[in-house]
Amino acid sequence: MSTVGVIVEYNPLHNGHLYHLQQSKKITGSENVVAVMSGHFLQRGEPALADKWARAEMALRAGCDLVLELPVAYSSQPAQWFAYGSIAMLEATGVVDSVCFGSESGELESLRVMASLLTEEPADFTAVLAARLKEGLPYPSAFTAAATTYLQANGLEEHAFSLTQPNHTLGLHYLMALRKINSSITPFTLRREKSEYGQSDITDGRIASATALRKLLLGKSGSLGQLADYVPHSTLEILTREIDAGRAPIHWENFSRPLFHELFRQEEARLAENAEVSEGLEHRIKGVLPELSELSVASLLHSLKTKRYTRTKLQRTLLRILLGHRKELLNPESLAAGVEYIRVLGFNERGQSLLHDMRTKAKVPIITSAAKGNWAYLNLDARATAVYSLAFRNAAPSSAMRDYTQPPIRV
Repeated sequence: MSTVGVIVEYNPLHNGHLYHLQQSKKITGSENVVAVMSGHFLQRGEPALADKWARAEMALRAGCDLVLELPVAYSSQPAQWFAYGSIAMLEATGVVDSVCFGSESGELESLRVMASLLTEEPADFTAVLAARLKEGLPYPSAFTAAATTYLQANGLEEHAFSLTQPNHTLGLHYLMALRKINSSITPFTLRREKSEYGQSDITDGRIASATALRKLLLGKSGSLGQLADYVPHSTLEILTREIDAGRAPIHWENFSRPLFHELFRQEEARLAENAEVSEGLEHRIKGVLPELSELSVASLLHSLKTKRYTRTKLQRTLLRILLGHRKELLNPESLAAGVEYIRVLGFNERGQSLLHDMRTKAKVPIITSAAKGNWAYLNLDARATAVYSLAFRNAAPSSAMRDYTQPPIRV
């Protein structure tokens, strides 16, 4: 049985995601879909709108067959490590033949050329990248500048396009990760239609970005009914259930008190030990705290943001502080070691058959509960669940410990 892998967040799953799933099976000729999905905290350093089990159910009811959790150590990282962790997990299953990702152009060849040149991080490229970062450019812009300079120097300027477009950046890093781990998985890309990544306004009657849908739902006059035209009915049902239970919608302000507790409690030297705290950011954090007009995450982000510190970079930094992620756990050597286990969040009948095959083909252990192992990154996931549960209307020990008790979702 041929199987395509997709790398997702589903925050929430909408009609554009449904199109991607359907087309991924079509263009790869695959019978099955394995989704690697971020858990409770996402690539841009934000909490998920609904918990990972609810979003796994969305995925299964939309057509995924098996949903695996991308550890939070990778899920809230810049493109390089987010992509590496995701591809490493698909490779570790032993059953995935292809991977299909969305991109702004839907064109793979330029990404292939760039990946072949940049995977080994040639000295000419890394020197320009370091210089641009030192000038204060955000990483995506610095990476684009360095890649463009390197491609032009090698007579390949026709392949140099802006990598500030997030799906192009992720796509390039997916291809680089495939090369780094010497994977036989075949890449495919599909052009995003009708709505760009992160587009905050709605310009189509059926397709809207997850950003726009969250904005609609979380707005002052927002209601779940306003999402009806843009998400599958199953997504609407699941969100309704989660909202009624007080487990959604979750957003950054739900964590303002525990976050500020850490910011006030930790000395600058201690803050500097957290992952993502770099270039003296600990001094800036401590400096703006007395000047805030209110103790809100929005106010803090607004005060911290500069040309050097983008909102996404700051959200990732605050998330690492909130979750207590230390630099020594998330260093490049540890991340490059890849996944040590595969955590199953949910499956259907086809997924169960895939799991049967994985019992003999997977390259790492397959687990269904945090009680099944004692890996450092698994422990981080369990702690992330406990922190995430603090945002629920009726926070309870059972919610905090759910990683140890919740079996995979079956559809």
